[in-house]
Amino acid sequence: LVLLALALDILLALTLGLLALPRTGARAQAMRLFRVATGGIAGTYYPIGGLLAAIISHPPGARPCDQGGSCGVPGLVAIVQSSNGSVDNIEAIEEGRVESGFVQSDVAYGAYTGTGAFAGREPIVGLRALSSLYVESVHLVVRAGSGIEEIADLRGRRVSLDSRGSGTQIDALLILEAHGIGPDDLEALHVKPEQSIRLMAAGELDAFFIVAGYPTPSVFEVAAQHGATLLPIAGEPVEALIAQYPFFSRDVIPTGVYTGVADTPTLAVVAQWLVHERLDETLAHDITAALWHPTHRALLDTGHAKGSEITLATALDGLGIPLHPGAERYYREMDMLGD
Repeated sequence: LVLLALALDILLALTLGLLALPRTGARAQAMRLFRVATGGIAGTYYPIGGLLAAIISHPPGARPCDQGGSCGVPGLVAIVQSSNGSVDNIEAIEEGRVESGFVQSDVAYGAYTGTGAFAGREPIVGLRALSSLYVESVHLVVRAGSGIEEIADLRGRRVSLDSRGSGTQIDALLILEAHGIGPDDLEALHVKPEQSIRLMAAGELDAFFIVAGYPTPSVFEVAAQHGATLLPIAGEPVEALIAQYPFFSRDVIPTGVYTGVADTPTLAVVAQWLVHERLDETLAHDITAALWHPTHRALLDTGHAKGSEITLATALDGLGIPLHPGAERYYREMDMLGD
């Protein structure tokens, strides 16, 4: 409710600000749009994007911070865009189609170094980070009554790896490869989680991968309404995978997050907020400062289940690419970086 009220306040202020511009002339506060590429609407990136967009926005005409308004960047209006996920977001940032995007730490490192999903491509050395956000867990969802009890049972089954260009697809292929399973060993589909739900409900899909912070709406829905469960991702092949790819870490999705699903061991990566080095340094600094403004703590804690994990203390965790100079300046001001 707090987030909705703030969003409505921003929308009203934007409308009033735009109406006021012709009358106020040169004195009018300039409005800047800032796009945030996220993921599919059934995942975690999209709602978190809406939360952070509300936090950093302060359109012309909005109430001042000290009068109960947003403590965002003056004149800034952040807009959330759905996308195909991490790889798609990196390409959009590089090409200038968006100003920022959410990206898994493993995908960000691969893009910056020309490895992983970006092997054989020119490294995207202009990528820069504003902050790490929260841990993302690999969900391997299996249909009730499918008979799938371990990853080896996925051979020959109908499995969605998420859309091409998504971070989920990359991690799914690595996990399957660690178990000796290639794409040709499956009836592989490349659809978003919202479509996977419909296919699974119709009995036309046996399993799907999604990498997202829990609870994620698509998994919650299919577990509550159709009895789907999560497959454990653990054991010797997974330990070898972690040793080979240190951006993976062990994780557990706890009992009670999803209906009827007990503690499930799995893997995790870190969600990060990326921009390009060409982003104005002052703007990057001010966006970072707005993200961590003390008055926004309540919004982070109440706006989404994963919001409470977005903390200044973990803002630099898992960074495999450089900080944007503007963000770096902010963290130095906070005495979070060494000399």
